[in-house]
Amino acid sequence: MTGIEPVPESIDFPKTEEEILKYWKEIDAFQTSLKQSKGKPPYVFYDGPPFATGKPHYGHLLAGTIKDTVTRYWHQNGYHVERRFGWDTHGLPVEHEIDKTHGITGPEDVAKMGIDKYNALCRSIVMRYSGEWKDTVDRIGRWIDFENDYKTLYPWFMESVWWVFKQLFSKGLVYHGQKVMPFSTACNTPLSNFEAGQDYKDVNDPAVSVSFPLRDEPDVALVAWTTTPWTLPSNLSLCVHPDMDYVKVLQKKDEKKLIVLEARLSELFKNDTEYDVLEKFKGRSLEGKKYVPLFDYFVADFPNAHKVCCDTYVTADSGTGVVHQAPYFGADDFRVGIENNIITKDGLTACPVDNSGKFTNKVPDYKGLHVKDADKEIIKTLKGKDRVIKQGQIKHSYPFCWRSGTPLIYKAVPSWFVRVEHAREQLLKSNDMTTWVPSHVKEKRFGNWLKNANDWCISRNRYWGTPIPLWASEDLEEIVCIGSIKELAELSGVTITDLHRESIDHITIPSKTGRGVLKRIPEVFDCWFESGSMPYAQKHYPFDNKKAFEDTFPAHFIAEGIDQTRGWFYTLIVLSTHLFGKAPFKNVIVNGLVLAEDGNKMSKSKRNFPDPKLLFDKYGADAIRLYLISSVAVAGGDLRFKEQEVKEMIRDVFLPWYNAYRFLVQNILRHQIDTNSTFTYDPALIGTSDNIMDKWILSYSQSLIKSVKEEMETYQLNRVVPKLLKFVDQLTNWYVRLNRRRLKGETGAEDCVHALTTLYTVIDWMNRLMAPATPFLTEHLYQNLRRLQPANKQDGSIHFQMMPEVNDSLIQMDIERAVSNMTTVVQIGRALRDRKTLPEKYPLPEIVVIRPEQVQLDELKIVETYIMEQLNVPQGHFFG
Repeated sequence: MTGIEPVPESIDFPKTEEEILKYWKEIDAFQTSLKQSKGKPPYVFYDGPPFATGKPHYGHLLAGTIKDTVTRYWHQNGYHVERRFGWDTHGLPVEHEIDKTHGITGPEDVAKMGIDKYNALCRSIVMRYSGEWKDTVDRIGRWIDFENDYKTLYPWFMESVWWVFKQLFSKGLVYHGQKVMPFSTACNTPLSNFEAGQDYKDVNDPAVSVSFPLRDEPDVALVAWTTTPWTLPSNLSLCVHPDMDYVKVLQKKDEKKLIVLEARLSELFKNDTEYDVLEKFKGRSLEGKKYVPLFDYFVADFPNAHKVCCDTYVTADSGTGVVHQAPYFGADDFRVGIENNIITKDGLTACPVDNSGKFTNKVPDYKGLHVKDADKEIIKTLKGKDRVIKQGQIKHSYPFCWRSGTPLIYKAVPSWFVRVEHAREQLLKSNDMTTWVPSHVKEKRFGNWLKNANDWCISRNRYWGTPIPLWASEDLEEIVCIGSIKELAELSGVTITDLHRESIDHITIPSKTGRGVLKRIPEVFDCWFESGSMPYAQKHYPFDNKKAFEDTFPAHFIAEGIDQTRGWFYTLIVLSTHLFGKAPFKNVIVNGLVLAEDGNKMSKSKRNFPDPKLLFDKYGADAIRLYLISSVAVAGGDLRFKEQEVKEMIRDVFLPWYNAYRFLVQNILRHQIDTNSTFTYDPALIGTSDNIMDKWILSYSQSLIKSVKEEMETYQLNRVVPKLLKFVDQLTNWYVRLNRRRLKGETGAEDCVHALTTLYTVIDWMNRLMAPATPFLTEHLYQNLRRLQPANKQDGSIHFQMMPEVNDSLIQMDIERAVSNMTTVVQIGRALRDRKTLPEKYPLPEIVVIRPEQVQLDELKIVETYIMEQLNVPQGHFFG
């Protein structure tokens, strides 16, 4: 290693980063760091797996930078931090792409193609953008293991998912039931409630009020309101609130007698001159009354239907206070239908809408029509029957499929569920074991979600996923749950190496109760079940790594976007609580969304955001990293991404920082020429200088180190980065500025060595503190500065260095306060000069400083000479 090298006046940050990437590759930096830390205490991190069917975006860059910063920090604190990349490879994102490409609209198309060929197509695209993911992750400077990754399609991963499910099944936490579920007609499958909550859009829907004449009073009709006219052919009951006031009114326009909630008369009438109130009564007086159905499709099938029911879920804030109920398509409708003996819990076997969202022959008049397309035709039919009282439109928030972007419907579907509702208190206790940043997400958004958690629908009527390992008789009276490949081989006599549907659907298990053979149920797991199983499946637990896993569970840290409070965070905690009675992670950082500069969602079609690759080439990754993790998004807020602010990060932080480093190197080289000797960094000199500014910057640096460690241990990145940025400002604008003469050797060689040693020390400390957040520039500076270290200290990368230790003996708070007040006095003095148009080169006779606290005046006198020098005055007066 030769001596320190001169530093050019300017730096091309992107080009420098490309050189650092090459250097890391040459020394295999990441793997080398892991080898160096082997045997140290483990710090456990879980990485939430993304889909490689889409390209990485700024949200991924933000979450990835947070993860990289935290894991780098803990590595530099003496821990062994394994960082494995994971991939979500199953589920709707993949299947929907195949369906779109090959024109597949339903199960019959898949049957024609064959599940084996369909799944082969899915397999062919799951890693479509993996190259771009790796390139982007590498370019942002994130160190993570792609070679030792996990994919949810690996047989050993899928086997652990089977094990997880069997544990739940054995505990009685799995059941088969029929519930009204959010349903994607584009993807032909039910979704879980948290998936349905991921994509709401404001849409215009028809709003229609329909009359239901009473059987025993044909001239009197209840009026129900709906925004889903397509559900009206399936109407089986009406519902009113038992304790609210209803009225029978005479509509003056056409002399119709109508019953509505008194508080909702405004829904039908503009003012009270349009009707006369004939009678007023409580809702319970309507209970049991029969009415004339809108259609005859289900009259024979449900003899106890088409009557009025009472329930307190009816509200007075919308509609008419009379709720139309179609038990096939509404959760409350389904519940009330069972409670009133209109339907049985398992009786909805003839739903009139297929999985593509089209009417079946159960509703012959609209057969083959998609339900949303049928709205107009149904309203037209009802108008012809004189059953429409009022028609209009409503703009409201409606759930859309998070994958296909199509409107969801709610539909009764036989599904497999994991029990969650009974465990709400335990889930909250598990959540209490965790620390969230920001903290309010834990108690409010996530805590409230857990308080109202519903049983989780884990089955999907799909193909490309981990098959649910249940072999059952046709009547589901005999069910065998398989928990491993070995167990399946023992019970079936068939040995397999792959667990996808095409490899196991044909396998049968002999019945033990005389039911012939048991066949596997056709459903696959919700892919969220797989990602929620990743703590165990990534280790192939419990088949491999059993002790290693149990010794390091739960994880110390995870991080993802705020949308995962109803996704990955939720499924992680549900499964871990069921399996082990505790949360699977101790600390979580929840980042906000990264939006376009105009506040809208980033959209490729709108081109409302800059390409990340272009910004890498323009400003470098460090600038983007520091911009992202110093933003409100790290504290859970939404960030409007502005390229100008990335540019300002270069101007305000990186250039001053680089110039301070360059100034240090220039003066080290000058000192070597002036003294005809080699400058070698001697840590024994730290703190031996009598210079106040040396004492200050060392104390300030140590206070910073102490504060950073405290904040990082509580994962408050949003507090750490601003302190680091302030330090860059203090170092460049105050220490370097006020010590130029000393650093240039104008006050003597010995004083120059003290100043150079001090500046080298704090830049080294700052470099190590900033390395997790800005890995490139810190590496660049280190590669030159380490030449001043003894040979045995010249490690290959700054990222192999430990964080600087706290030395309390260097902390002098009185000096820190003195310099802080000094900077305030100087800034005020400069502002006064500007106001009076007195340039700094123009000397003034004196400065007078008035402060009420004597201790602050005493401290200011410590730095009096600097105040007078900066404000160009010969003397100062300090009064209390």
